[in-house]
Amino acid sequence: MRTQTKKRRKSRNFGYYVQEGLRGLLSHAFMSIAAIIIIAACLLITGSFSLVALNIQYNLEGLMAENEFLAYVDDTLTEEQARALQSQIESVPNVANVTFISAEEAKNSYLEDLGADDDLYSSLPSSVLRHRYSISVDDLNLLSETIQGVMSISGIADYSAAQDVANGFISVRNVVTVVTIGMVAVLLVISLFIISNAIKLATLSRQEEIAIMKMCGATNGFIRMPFVIEGIVLGLVSAILGFACQWGIYELLINTIRGSAGMEQLVDMIPFTQIAPIMGAIFAGVGLIVGVCGSLFTIRKYLQV
Repeated sequence: MRTQTKKRRKSRNFGYYVQEGLRGLLSHAFMSIAAIIIIAACLLITGSFSLVALNIQYNLEGLMAENEFLAYVDDTLTEEQARALQSQIESVPNVANVTFISAEEAKNSYLEDLGADDDLYSSLPSSVLRHRYSISVDDLNLLSETIQGVMSISGIADYSAAQDVANGFISVRNVVTVVTIGMVAVLLVISLFIISNAIKLATLSRQEEIAIMKMCGATNGFIRMPFVIEGIVLGLVSAILGFACQWGIYELLINTIRGSAGMEQLVDMIPFTQIAPIMGAIFAGVGLIVGVCGSLFTIRKYLQV
């Protein structure tokens, strides 16, 4: 019997908390709407930087998976001598896979890629091209060290690698990651400030009511909860709005890139449906944390409860 009474009491209390929280939002509707828009904008900016960082990492992983460089064999070596170098190359740290390409195979591949006609290039002797090795690496960050290791092998004369592209991706990723962390910190502070001011208006307009509740024996938790509910609603509505805008802008960007043949070849973007659950959880989590922390901070600062 007592258990059922407690459950009914908790249910009534929760209904009261929600009702009072919503009443607080409606009592200063303009400020509430402004707070939702500003917080949603902060979440949108944070999400945009996060998506940039995710897509750079996604493209970098693709580059690392396909990353390879060519090691050219000294042209004084015969094909048999050139093939004998493979075991030495495979023993170099960070080398994932090694494929030998003869001068004849290199010529045929060159003609195929070039689409040249027989009269101009088919008579080109294979000797003008060198035997070579196509070498893929495990870790793109160690590409320079791997090239140095391969070049130290006697019989390897030169190499060709898109090292600058790889290093460029890594540099951009590192910069974007640092900027994203900084932006998240700044925008979280802004969001907390906005919610604190929205809750502050509610507390100031209800100070007399709160004083009466305290005199009647209301607990601190009972007084706090409506304001916490108000903060939660502000945070979650902002998160939903920000997430919806983020999805729309991202899809628009993907469609724009797909409409440009040149951009589609350069940039590969993660489908939003693939990361939507993670982004949705992040938006909701940040909105919830900002709402609860902002309201608790304000109540503690402006109410002596």
